[in-house]
Amino acid sequence: MTRKDMGVRQTGAASDRDASASILHVDMDAFFVAVELLERPDLIGKPVIVGGTRERGVVSSASYEARARGVRSAMPMHQAIARCPEAVVLPGNMNKYREASQQVMEIFREFTPLVEPLSIDEAFLDVSGASLLFGSPGEIAQRLRERVKAQTGLTCSVGAASTKFVAKLASGKCKPNGMLVIPHEETIPFLHHLPVGALWGVGEKSEAKLRGIGIHTVFDLAHTPVPVLERAVGKAGAAKLSALAWGRDERGVEEAHREKSISHEQTFFEDVADFVFLEREVRAQADAVATRLRRAGLQARQVGIKLRWSDFSTITRSHTLAEPSDVGHSLYLEAREMLRAALVPPRPVRLIGVRAERLVEAGTSGQLSLFGAEEDDDWEAAERAVDQAVARFGKFALRPASLLGRGERSDGTVGLSERANRKQDEAQDQH
Repeated sequence: MTRKDMGVRQTGAASDRDASASILHVDMDAFFVAVELLERPDLIGKPVIVGGTRERGVVSSASYEARARGVRSAMPMHQAIARCPEAVVLPGNMNKYREASQQVMEIFREFTPLVEPLSIDEAFLDVSGASLLFGSPGEIAQRLRERVKAQTGLTCSVGAASTKFVAKLASGKCKPNGMLVIPHEETIPFLHHLPVGALWGVGEKSEAKLRGIGIHTVFDLAHTPVPVLERAVGKAGAAKLSALAWGRDERGVEEAHREKSISHEQTFFEDVADFVFLEREVRAQADAVATRLRRAGLQARQVGIKLRWSDFSTITRSHTLAEPSDVGHSLYLEAREMLRAALVPPRPVRLIGVRAERLVEAGTSGQLSLFGAEEDDDWEAAERAVDQAVARFGKFALRPASLLGRGERSDGTVGLSERANRKQDEAQDQH
């Protein structure tokens, strides 16, 4: 939510009127930076950036001092440094952030079992059944913030509302280190005072289109006939935005949150035009995605690739598999064909990624393979043997011969790169 224009920061205390605001959205404040500052208190109050330190690196997180200078997540590092030359740049460590995230999520579960993590640093909580133990939603939010600070040294912002959408808006409105409770009866007044860009799905381009027809606030949008909205944002977008503008969001907090997709991607330090190099990267990424599928007990019905060119334009391609798979070799073959087609004519690549989509529980497809079953079985057996070897002897104990000599990245670097790329993708998807 920090990328959205939420207007002036707003906070509010708990009251006896907030019983209807039983959905909390908890968002850690500048999470990666905050974790680093636990070990570097000398940097508190200074502009700090966490992210790739090389020329092709991107910003994964920035302190609020750096944000005040225009630094944002997913921004190229050279641009961030140009805006804030005095910033201290830290490479980051994803393992530390995962550990801190686990601590925070466990604290959330001390208040309610209904916790839906959205990412490493934010989650929805349904506290409707916790009032007898901990008080009203506002009181729970305050206790939670105090407990997170006491046990981890980190701060968080909490929005409480009767729907997930409004709770997330509220947490964005009170950042950093704040709390805002929106009782059900105050939902519409709260929404209608926000700029139209605060709504989910409204990016820079769609916001410009809406402003072009005189829609500047959520109030304006709510009182615009849907057919008029359709001409600006399309039929589906108009129906969705109109519902949100009136506070309609039927989604509940899902305790068991299944991944919708699993992906692995890499931004190169220099643009790459060598197909053989790219093919090896796709093979490595397909294997990594398949390993994560097997660990999660999932299979993919569809595999996709993502390519980003030097001008930051991005394309995606996807293909439905003949049957669900968690075998890296099968994912690789499909991804390789899409890569070949996408590189006609050849063009240097800045980022490449492989994604497993339309995930299902392993063994639930009810289908039998008619072609290549024996070969697939051989590859599956081989890859499960690799899983066992890695579990026993370490990450690089065994791998395909085609990947020998390939430069490896640390877990922290990969995690930071992927998180920043996701932030950038979210921004581009809105445009």
